Amino acid sequence: MKKIKIALPFQILIGLGLGILLGIICMENAKIGGVVVPNLKFNNLEFLNTYIKPLGNIFLNLLKFIVVPVVFLSMLEGIISMSDIKKVMSLGVRTIIFYLATTCIAIIIGLSIAEFFRNHFELLSMTGLTYTASEGKHFMNVIVDFFPSNILSPFVNANMIQIIVTSLFVGFGIIIVGKNAEPIKTLINSLNEIFVQIMELIIALSPLGVFCLISPVVAENGPKVIGSLAFVIFVAYLAYILHIFITYSIMVGGIGKVNPIKFFKTMVPAMIFAFSSASSVGTLPINLECANKIGARKEVASFVLSLGATINMDGTAIYQGVCTVFIAACFGINLTFHQIITIVITATIASIGTAGVPGAGVVMLAMVLQSVGLPVEGIALVYGVDRIFDMGRTVVNITGDSACAVCVSKMTETPKRLLKNAKITAKSKKVTAKRAKRK
Repeated sequence: MKKIKIALPFQILIGLGLGILLGIICMENAKIGGVVVPNLKFNNLEFLNTYIKPLGNIFLNLLKFIVVPVVFLSMLEGIISMSDIKKVMSLGVRTIIFYLATTCIAIIIGLSIAEFFRNHFELLSMTGLTYTASEGKHFMNVIVDFFPSNILSPFVNANMIQIIVTSLFVGFGIIIVGKNAEPIKTLINSLNEIFVQIMELIIALSPLGVFCLISPVVAENGPKVIGSLAFVIFVAYLAYILHIFITYSIMVGGIGKVNPIKFFKTMVPAMIFAFSSASSVGTLPINLECANKIGARKEVASFVLSLGATINMDGTAIYQGVCTVFIAACFGINLTFHQIITIVITATIASIGTAGVPGAGVVMLAMVLQSVGLPVEGIALVYGVDRIFDMGRTVVNITGDSACAVCVSKMTETPKRLLKNAKITAKSKKVTAKRAKRK
């Protein structure tokens, strides 16, 4: 009999469904179909955290292990293939402008949706709230940290922005050297192919990884989500969905000339894994594969997605907008127009410094609250279910990265296509003229 092969997106979806089901079963006083599931003799959550979650962490570690060489080598290969430093700089400028624009749109959507539902937020108890905000870095210090002090530290610490900077300088050096660097180019191409194959082997384990990562989250946070914070989470996810399906659809269809339905269909594996892992960096290998399938050029996708995993945080910006309005409402504070403008600017700038790892958005939320004089202690209201927010905002972040890769690929190839079309038109006119003379 012929074996039925299940596509990877469906395998991941099955893993997600089974993980959620196991998480529900292991919740305290869980109900399935109205029937209360009796607690087992052992601690359900402890069982998941001790035996299931570590397997998910192993998978996540494998992804983090492969991210550094794949990003460095693929970016290096892309830079070398361009053979022009000006092209690389032009690509970088377009990418950053795209990211800043979508982040600004995201925070506006988050604030608007939250303000619309402001009167429906349930006031929570303000007593006993404590939260110590981490001291934010000065903007110039953030820029200084982009540049590594030695060649090894970016790779040892998996600092994505420093790896990008390192690949830029190494790539520029190879371009300048020219023919004498041909052996290095061959080595880089070979190493890149090897690590891409390793990446595909790791990605094949995605269904198991998703299953092991999602079940403890559902078991631990399920009861809290059903509680008083459910509506805030609903508002955040509504803003996430609107930004994904409106903003990205318009940009992918209008600028990237790709059918939005095809775009989202191809992005399913990356979106599911991002939801489960809540890590932009961890999702990067799968996202690279999806972006290439959509039509983003390999060298462009490698550069854009690697940069996006570090500085493009549209979902985080939406989260900051929704939570800021919610915290202000809980303290009985009405935001002024000046404060709203300050939030938009601060959240846009702060998102650039947000690392693509779980939980980093809370630190940026403290910066936004401080910028408009709101009590930072209000973070304690949402901190307990931050993981639920984080899962959705990571999906927005990685989807925005791929949307940018598609759009920038189209923008950078347009002049070549115009030239090619012009040559075809000129040739067609000559053929037509010759035929007319013969007649």
